[in-house]
Amino acid sequence: MPRPDSLCDAGAMTESSAQASGSVRPTRLERVATAGGAEVAVLTLDNGPLNLFDQAMFDAVVADIADLTAQPPRAVLLRAEGKVVSGGVDVHVFDGLTPEQGSELWESLFARICHPIEALPCPVVFAAHGLTLTAAFEIALACDIVVAGPKARFGLVETVVALTPSMGGPQRLAERAGSGRARELVMTADLYDAPTLREWGVVNYVHEDVDAQSRALVERLANGPTRAHAATKKIVAAWRAGGVTHADSVTPEVSGELFDTDDLRRAVRSFLDVGPGHATYTGR
Repeated sequence: MPRPDSLCDAGAMTESSAQASGSVRPTRLERVATAGGAEVAVLTLDNGPLNLFDQAMFDAVVADIADLTAQPPRAVLLRAEGKVVSGGVDVHVFDGLTPEQGSELWESLFARICHPIEALPCPVVFAAHGLTLTAAFEIALACDIVVAGPKARFGLVETVVALTPSMGGPQRLAERAGSGRARELVMTADLYDAPTLREWGVVNYVHEDVDAQSRALVERLANGPTRAHAATKKIVAAWRAGGVTHADSVTPEVSGELFDTDDLRRAVRSFLDVGPGHATYTGR
């Protein structure tokens, strides 16, 4: 994992600059349009054979997330190439860190990866076709929906190097599966299969063809009422921050703003004129 002062400035690492320097960029960020004209961003980890989170991988992900934040699409898919999603963090990057550097590192990764993913004003889907360890699993937990293949396995194995997961894994696991299961998964450092985590509520869907199914889901979400999806994320974020009472307090304003969107006005008129299921959405 990178030193905090070595994380690239937002947007500084680009595909063209990587090619110019002779390096191979460990991620790809592609923006494509659905058949309905909605923009989808596909962020792919491609740092084979294990897609390890080394310095270059973290820098590239930081830059890609900054790009998505600056120009949000209507849905995002995070996926990986190769046999595994990720073998985790390259342990070399922990070597020699002081307590102060370690603290700054986690603060930086929260601020530049996990929190911006959660704050994106659109649905974010994580696709896991194989082994998904440590940082990759924690990034998945920051996404809205996790789709996994039946043979995918997940683990937070930081105790192997006497660490605890520090990109939000324990608390986000506790939110999805309960504190007891979060402590079990982290303390044992065991690997858990996708069907088990589906039962726990950590994984949302298990599909044989995870790539096709996750792309279909992202397309469906991108073609939907993007502003309404963003409002849902704000309300859930308010619940996470302060419980039901706080979420109730922000809902009237957050939901009320939707009455000023083209999508709501068009969808209401379509519903009244021809019934449900015929509205199309522009994200405005």
